[in-house]
Amino acid sequence: MARVTIYPDNHVDSTVVSNLFIDEYMKDANDAQLKVYLYLLRMMNAHLATSVSDIADRFNHTEKDVLRALRYWEKQGLLSLDYDGDKNLVGIHIHDLNAEDRTGSGTVPQMPASFVPMPAAGEDLQGDTLSAEAPMESRTDSQTEVPPPASPYEKPFYSADQLREFKSRQETTQLLFIAESYIGKPLTPSEIKTILYFTDVLHFSDDLIDYLLQYCVDRGKKDFKYIEKVAVSWAEDGITTPGQAQKRATRYDKNIYTIMNGLGKSNSPTARELEFITRWLKDYGFSMDIIIEACERTVLATDKHRFEYAESILSSWKRQNVHHKADIQGIDDLHQQRRKNGSNPPKQSGNRFNQFKQNSYDFAALEKELVSN
Repeated sequence: MARVTIYPDNHVDSTVVSNLFIDEYMKDANDAQLKVYLYLLRMMNAHLATSVSDIADRFNHTEKDVLRALRYWEKQGLLSLDYDGDKNLVGIHIHDLNAEDRTGSGTVPQMPASFVPMPAAGEDLQGDTLSAEAPMESRTDSQTEVPPPASPYEKPFYSADQLREFKSRQETTQLLFIAESYIGKPLTPSEIKTILYFTDVLHFSDDLIDYLLQYCVDRGKKDFKYIEKVAVSWAEDGITTPGQAQKRATRYDKNIYTIMNGLGKSNSPTARELEFITRWLKDYGFSMDIIIEACERTVLATDKHRFEYAESILSSWKRQNVHHKADIQGIDDLHQQRRKNGSNPPKQSGNRFNQFKQNSYDFAALEKELVSN
């Protein structure tokens, strides 16, 4: 009987990932790096074209994030990047992880091109498609590989020896203890490497790292990928001290701006004023509508010591278990009833501004007490 050929009527819709990648490389990669590498494998196996902007749009990253991820995998020896004379990326060469000549030293084995060779002549790769059709051999001698300028904030690969050396430093012990206190659990080796990155590459002081962790945890963010992004943004803005970081944070905190505006202030808060605002939001746990109500009453009552005045109102409401703005009306009604039962009601003038229900606070007495202090 003659031999027959067996073939499918469509291709296999799957992507093979090396076990070596899963065992050795996946654990230290961040979210963006993993997405970029796996997507490259998928596009290579399907013989499809892509671009930096396409990858960025697909995974909701910036093009800078994608380029950082590509350079990270190049450092790990999993791929190499080809550039034209204008330093535009024109090729991504994915290496075979199971090649016999691969070493653990990070050297790049010379394998045939497997993904994104040279685009058609005249294409600008930053904005157009990375072609996967033409062979790499079509690249001319005039198109030499020119590496891009290294990012000053690119996270390096730290070896186990470097990690041990960092952990052995006396000053590191306290820093890691502080970090674990904020995060609420022992740090993983990957998280410790991130702390090392803050000191080694970003040159953050221990005080700034302390404030960075506090800043992120106060916002409910304990994920080190988020913390690292905040750290890089601070470094890019030239922030080197906790004071600079605090000043930057207040510029973008809508609640702080709203409270300052509610008290008739247009400047950035001082450290003392920020303490009051933090207390009202964090310690007292008041919603913004309650705080703004206190601010409005304060502005109507006094031009001086407004933060202290608002504090006296809000601390009183805290003691009386105010949780919603509707609770305030009940306190006002009770106070008015007690004043009515204990003494004659104050005489009302014919001024039209007195033809509404007065609030329940003796603002003059409060102001006098605050000034005397």
